[in-house]
Amino acid sequence: MKKQIITISREYGSGGRQIGLLTAERLGMKFYDKALIEAASREIGFPERRMFSSLAHSCDLRNTFS
Repeated sequence: MKKQIITISREYGSGGRQIGLLTAERLGMKFYDKALIEAASREIGFPERRMFSSLAHSCDLRNTFS
C-alpha cells in the first residue's frame, strides 16, 4: 500500500489543527498531531527531539515526485 502523508505548517491560533482534522476526515486518513507524538515519546522513554528526527527521516519526500 502506498504511504500518503500530508503535513500542514501553521502559526499559533490559525486553526491549522482543525483544518488538519477536517482534511484527514474528508480524505479518510488518520490524523496525528504533535501532542500525540510527544506523549508517545514520553511513554516509551525516547527523546522527543530524536522522535521527530526519526519521523522526518522516515517521511523523506525526495522520492515522492520521481
